[in-house]
Amino acid sequence: MPRVTLPRITRRFPLAPLVLATLLAGCQGMPGASSAAEPAEDPMADAPPVTRGLDADSLSGLLEAELAGQRGDYPRATRGFLDVAERYGSAALAERATLAARFSEDARLLEDTARRWQALAPQSDAPARLLSSLAIQRGDWDAALAQRLAAISRGAQEELTGFVESALEAGTDPAPLLARMREHLANLDETRHDSELATALLEAATGERGAAEQRLARLARAAPELPELWQIRARLALEADDPASARSAARRGLEVAPGDPRLMLLLARAEIRLGRIEAAEATTDALLDDHGDDPELRLGLARLFLEEEHLPPARRLLLPLVGDDEAPPLAFLLLGAIAEEEDEVDNALLYYRQVPEGEQFLNARLSAARMLIADDRLLDARTFLRLERLRHETYYSELVSLEVELLDEAGLDEQADALLDSELSRRPDDEQLRYQRAMRAFTDGDLAAMEADLRHVIEAAPDNAHALNALGYTLADANLEGRLEEARELIERAHALEPGNPAILDSQGWVRYRQGDPEGALPWLERAWSAMPDQEIAAHLIEVLWALGQEERARDLLEESQRRFEERPLIDELLQRYPELGVPGRDD
Repeated sequence: MPRVTLPRITRRFPLAPLVLATLLAGCQGMPGASSAAEPAEDPMADAPPVTRGLDADSLSGLLEAELAGQRGDYPRATRGFLDVAERYGSAALAERATLAARFSEDARLLEDTARRWQALAPQSDAPARLLSSLAIQRGDWDAALAQRLAAISRGAQEELTGFVESALEAGTDPAPLLARMREHLANLDETRHDSELATALLEAATGERGAAEQRLARLARAAPELPELWQIRARLALEADDPASARSAARRGLEVAPGDPRLMLLLARAEIRLGRIEAAEATTDALLDDHGDDPELRLGLARLFLEEEHLPPARRLLLPLVGDDEAPPLAFLLLGAIAEEEDEVDNALLYYRQVPEGEQFLNARLSAARMLIADDRLLDARTFLRLERLRHETYYSELVSLEVELLDEAGLDEQADALLDSELSRRPDDEQLRYQRAMRAFTDGDLAAMEADLRHVIEAAPDNAHALNALGYTLADANLEGRLEEARELIERAHALEPGNPAILDSQGWVRYRQGDPEGALPWLERAWSAMPDQEIAAHLIEVLWALGQEERARDLLEESQRRFEERPLIDELLQRYPELGVPGRDD
């Protein structure tokens, strides 16, 4: 999910005027207050202790927090605002703390702060939306849905269909979401069409297609005017390989919402599946007429035909784009792929070479080189890449790396090694190539060679956090006697450079575990997992939880990882070392 950009805490927005007006209000008119005309005696001599409003400690804490924020010390600012927020039950200050935490690059601190804000403002939708967004970032769609449903129960207008579509696209397990949605529907006082549609999507995703169809049929009788209903029916029909029903649903939707681009796309897709290419082209032409022949739309429509391997209509859609000086790079890439598919190798090569520097540049060169290799023209592929390096100096290192990878794919490891050695003899301080050679040495089990190359990178670029972390983690993972403290020092240097990097957070935890400190390792690994759910981090966290005797949490995370990751070599290896971790009766 895209990160929400929030305004920075700067001197233009000092805290004191914002909070003092609110928090000092409780001090106005307190017993003992006097006017300036009265004798210069202690006006608070007979006043009771401060029980409301801002006392000296709190004022000091707020000012320190504001100054910390202005200095960029956001964790300290967060804690300062939170301390006073909780003392006075101020949701506004908890919101301020959350803003500071957002800049801290500490996902766990941000989530903890947002939860405390929510506790102080339980009826507010803002902390719920933030917590939902954070849950999505760490891949916990169930927790995100819980926040949205709670907001709906308070009367908020939260969109669920798009949320469920995004969750399914992310590959999340739909079963927990479906159970939560059904519970939500059971507690509703009135029918919410969006909730019904979202539930139908989840039913289809879990294999309960009959239940989904019944739900959609009921909704079609109750609210046939909903374009989203017909969109979903058409999509589900396409997923079930029933293009005729998809075409019927899309047409019905277009009666309700003429010209709806999503329905027209579904209609075109259905027509393509039915082999009615002329009808599909008529629909795509109408879309282009309605939307001003937008290049991005033309690209998307071409890809519809490409997905079903109808190359001529895709080519017809793309060719008008490449005559323009502002031609999208993807158009050249797709035309190259079409020419390659039709065995027009030299024509494809011309298209691939026209992809300019930028997002698609390396994809185009990789496609061209692989095409030449597949055509038994390895020398031509290598010549092509060498010429491209001369034409595009900015991509020199990336193109060498690409050639090395292609040689590896072809089983030509010795040639790959020779290319790297040759290029590094010419460019000894090329960080990317030396790092690549270090990783190849690691794969080959040559830790001495890996360490030599990484130390060269670190010497030339002391602020290369990736090299520092790679060397520190390797020393820690290898558990080399007498070198764990050195590994920790390297990792801590990397962390100082990139404090929010999940891979470095994982290394921080793992080196502590190797040093015999699982309790010290746990918070680092939890932060790493929260920021980047990955099978390697999961394996480390499971092992540390197991070592700490937190067996239920370890097994829960193991089950989640087995569901989430199709490829999980480190988790499988962990189970071999700790077979008792396995859940009895589980079919892995």
